[in-house]
Amino acid sequence: MYRTDAANASGLASSSAEDIVDIGIPPSTRARALKRAVDIFGSIFLIVLLLPMIVVVAIGVRLSSSGPIFYAQTRSGRGGRHFQFYKFRSMKVNSEDVLADFLNSDPEAKKRWDQYQKIDNDPRITAFGRFIRRTSLDELPQFWNVLRGDMSLVGPRPCMLQQKELYGRYWRAYCAVKPGITGLWQVSGRNRLTYEERVRLDVQYVRNLSAWGDIKLLAKTIKVVLSAHGAH
Repeated sequence: MYRTDAANASGLASSSAEDIVDIGIPPSTRARALKRAVDIFGSIFLIVLLLPMIVVVAIGVRLSSSGPIFYAQTRSGRGGRHFQFYKFRSMKVNSEDVLADFLNSDPEAKKRWDQYQKIDNDPRITAFGRFIRRTSLDELPQFWNVLRGDMSLVGPRPCMLQQKELYGRYWRAYCAVKPGITGLWQVSGRNRLTYEERVRLDVQYVRNLSAWGDIKLLAKTIKVVLSAHGAH
């Protein structure tokens, strides 16, 4: 179940990460259809199940700081196509200016940002935002992205447009599948990983894509979220 037909035919599962990048084999039509069916039913079920929590978080964002409830940003999806990516807003409305000022004043923070694309005690994040990030509740609106077909439940993390260059020659592997709410690097260290390590794990996910692999990653995600392991 849903390994790529081409991968099975060519023995790609035993090849190196570099090979999958160069070949850029997409999942078969049958594999994509099965994965899409799981995404549709899974996202509908979870939206209905978590609707009370979604309402509570929305109220919390509204009451905790000025600005919109949802945060939307253009991200790169399958095939490099752009889409609007949604989260509950966890940052101040002038977050880009706040980040620029902070990095300019703290060389160590700038070094960490360049390496991880994350920083400890991020000054952009509101008090309530820290809570919903630590518990991953800020990610709930992405089930709408999954239902729309922009994303999958499992896949590489949606890439910001300016992060394309960080993938380098691995970009074709990223574009081979839809980005996901969770994935291999999210259960392998989350924010403790460097961006380079995340890219390598995304490539590994694409190379070994399977239905059983997705099920295991979803199960591991529940454990990671409940423990808040590696979360910022």
